[in-house]
Amino acid sequence: MKYIYLISIFTLIFSCKVGPQPINYGKDHCHLCDMTVVDKTHAAEYVTKKGRSYPFDAVECLIWKLAKDNNENQMAYILVADYANPGNLIDAQKATYLISENIKSPMGANLSAFSSKEQALKVKKEQGGKLYNWTAIKAQLSK
Repeated sequence: MKYIYLISIFTLIFSCKVGPQPINYGKDHCHLCDMTVVDKTHAAEYVTKKGRSYPFDAVECLIWKLAKDNNENQMAYILVADYANPGNLIDAQKATYLISENIKSPMGANLSAFSSKEQALKVKKEQGGKLYNWTAIKAQLSK
């Protein structure tokens, strides 16, 4: 009986780990607009410090939701899809953002995120647009 109790406690402690969750493309719904998350190049996710994970169909939805709720400081992770590596989520606060009329995003902001500034510059050269960091993109989308 003692071992069952210890195993139960051990399982409970380690099953409550706060971390990103995989997005179930085609099944999960955006936490802001309720659209189905299907685009691996523009999806996003945040995870609260309590461990709740919320998917978004577009980076702009994530930013709009954070602004609406004014709760960025309550997040353990804020992640955006790396446009150059579809399905790979990266730290939103370290990403470089591109708004380009030639790259359509699900909610129409034409916003894409990149893990490196060099990759963003390369795509900007091909597609046009303007680059932003985390602070600047939040300000841009709040206009």
